[in-house]
Amino acid sequence: MVKKQVCSFCRNEIEHGRGTMRILNDGTILIFCCVKCKVAMIEHKKNPRKTKWTKVYGTQ
Repeated sequence: MVKKQVCSFCRNEIEHGRGTMRILNDGTILIFCCVKCKVAMIEHKKNPRKTKWTKVYGTQ
């Protein structure tokens, strides 16, 4: 059974072979389900808890 991964921004499950992975200089691995999540987190530096379309919206 293949383990499903979770998007680093919106916390949606990603099937095996889908999404993109970005590895930062400090060794942190970021996995994104779509370009929308990648741009929001890296380029716009948005907080997923304040973005309405994420699963973690409104949590503390």
